[in-house]
Amino acid sequence: METDALIEEMRRRAGQNVKLGYKVKFLVEDDIIFWDGTEHPPVIEGKDLGDANTTITINPANLQKLLQGQLDPTLAYMTGKLKVEGSMGVALKLTAMFSD
Repeated sequence: METDALIEEMRRRAGQNVKLGYKVKFLVEDDIIFWDGTEHPPVIEGKDLGDANTTITINPANLQKLLQGQLDPTLAYMTGKLKVEGSMGVALKLTAMFSD
């Protein structure tokens, strides 16, 4: 799945949930997806919009699986498929939104 398609899927899911309240940066190989959850609906862009509370590093295939509910976020973290820098609580809130 291309980064643009991942961003669209994130926007769709984000619009169905409550305000996250934090900023999250996804490092997806050579791309950045920035989720500004301080707004509702959140601003989700394919560029760096500044500092984030949490940075998640994941490859595109695993992000797609996560969005589709085919990859358990805890298992992904434990097996190194997903890396988190910053607030783990924010990452857990975000992954709970994906699984809805």
